[in-house]
Amino acid sequence: MSRPLKKSLPHIALLGYLVIVLFPFLFVLFSSVKKDNNAIALNPFGIPKSFEWSNYVEAWVNAKISTYFFNSLYISVLASVVSILLASMFAFAVTRMRQGKWNGILFSLVLIGMLIPNNALMLPIYTIVRKLHILNTHWALIIPYIANAIPFTIIILAAFMRSLPSEIEEAAVMDGLKAPGIFARIIVPLTVPAMVTVFIVNFLGNWNEFLLANYFLSNDELRTLPVGMVQFRDQYQMNYAQMSAGIVYSVVPVIVIYAVLQEKIIEGVTAGSVKG
Repeated sequence: MSRPLKKSLPHIALLGYLVIVLFPFLFVLFSSVKKDNNAIALNPFGIPKSFEWSNYVEAWVNAKISTYFFNSLYISVLASVVSILLASMFAFAVTRMRQGKWNGILFSLVLIGMLIPNNALMLPIYTIVRKLHILNTHWALIIPYIANAIPFTIIILAAFMRSLPSEIEEAAVMDGLKAPGIFARIIVPLTVPAMVTVFIVNFLGNWNEFLLANYFLSNDELRTLPVGMVQFRDQYQMNYAQMSAGIVYSVVPVIVIYAVLQEKIIEGVTAGSVKG
């Protein structure tokens, strides 16, 4: 086997893997612009002869995808941002401030919180939400989403903050900065790559969450996109063309976020791999 062929084998394998991963989405994308179920059945994997862009209009307006979309968007973004804000302050306290044995105790409690399965918390969360009188409101999702994301976010941000040199803080103290100033003006800007990476993970988890959104929200105007897609299927009696258009809408925010924050995501993933 020639040397150029050996070098190209990994690329060929990755291209094959990429085709396998993207093939289901291409099927949904082509199906979203086909006329009806019959057109999909006759040519399931091919490019449509005519593009029915009206499927996107029907899905957006008649199936209330616009309402579900914006509900999911603002809930996911708000919960992700607040969880990062709270977790970053906690991570700064346990990694950069000297609290003696309390640092280890508090961090251990966070680790224990990650060991509890989410499904096991369903009933306690429902009880708390009902007693707070926020059932059937968006706060019934926002608060649990924030609480669920905090342990993972703390662990990632704490690991990143530990890798920062202490000389930076010493110089900041010499300039007269106290703990709040060090956190806001020194630590947060340096931790942005890790925060962006965690934001993506939390956003995807909130965006795709179905169980809590299905049980805690009963008003149709408050539903999120995953729950709304189920209603969409029943309403249109399995109209796969319009359902595929709704699926494309659900994928768009993720693609946009990755496209805009690609460099920061790579920095966050590779942060700490090289020292010096």
